[in-house]
Amino acid sequence: MPFSGSFDLPPDAAHHASRVLRLRVGDTVEIFDGIGNECHGLIADLSGKRVTVTDLTATDINRESSLQVVLAQALSGSEKMDWVIQKATELGVAEIQPIDTERSMAKLSAERAAKRLEHWQQVVISACEQCGRNVLPKIHAPLDIMVWLQQTRATPDAKFILLPEGASSLHGQSKPPGKATLLIGAEGGFSQAESSTALHCGFTSIRLGSRVLRTETAAIAGLAALQTLWGDF
Repeated sequence: MPFSGSFDLPPDAAHHASRVLRLRVGDTVEIFDGIGNECHGLIADLSGKRVTVTDLTATDINRESSLQVVLAQALSGSEKMDWVIQKATELGVAEIQPIDTERSMAKLSAERAAKRLEHWQQVVISACEQCGRNVLPKIHAPLDIMVWLQQTRATPDAKFILLPEGASSLHGQSKPPGKATLLIGAEGGFSQAESSTALHCGFTSIRLGSRVLRTETAAIAGLAALQTLWGDF
C-alpha cells in the first residue's frame, strides 16, 4: 500500500544510513516502527544530518518466532551484556530481563541502571536493523533476582534455569504451550540460595552438555537450542 508525502529518518537512523551504509539519493531503504509495521521507500534527500525518505510502500511480513522466549540474564560487564542483548535480539527473543545476582560483576545504581537501559534499547534497535526484525523485543529495567523470582512464582509458563548440575537437557522437556523463560547466571554462577529459590519458584534445572559455559555463551546456546527444538530454526 503506497503512502503519499515524505518522512525524515530519526537522527540515529539517518547517521546509520548516510555514514555507515553510505546510501545515496535514489537508493531503496526499509524502515520499521518496532511494533511490526514495515515500509520500503526511496531516499529523496541527503542534506547534512538529514535523510528524507519518500514513495513509502507498506509490506506485510512477519519475522517473529512462534516461540516467545524471555531471557533473564544476570548482569555482566558492559561489553558482554551488550553482546548478549545484541545476539539475543538476532535469535528472536521476545523479552530481556537483566538480573542483579549475588555474583554479578556489574553493580548498577539507580541512575546508572536508567542510563544502561537507554543504551540497551539502542543496542536492540541496531540489532533489529541488522537482522531484519520489525518488532523490538522488550527490555526491562534491571531487577534483583530474588524480587524477580517472586514475581515469576505464579507464572504458568515454562521456566528453565541453566545449572552445571542441571537435572536434564532441553530434549527431555515438553514443548512449552506459552512463553519459555530462560534464566542465565553471572560469571561465577548462581549462589546456592538463588538456585534453590528458583527451583522453589517453579524453574526446571537444565544443562547444556557436560561443559561449563561462560555466561554469554550459555545465553546464546540456550536461545539457539530453544529455537531449534520449538521455535523457527
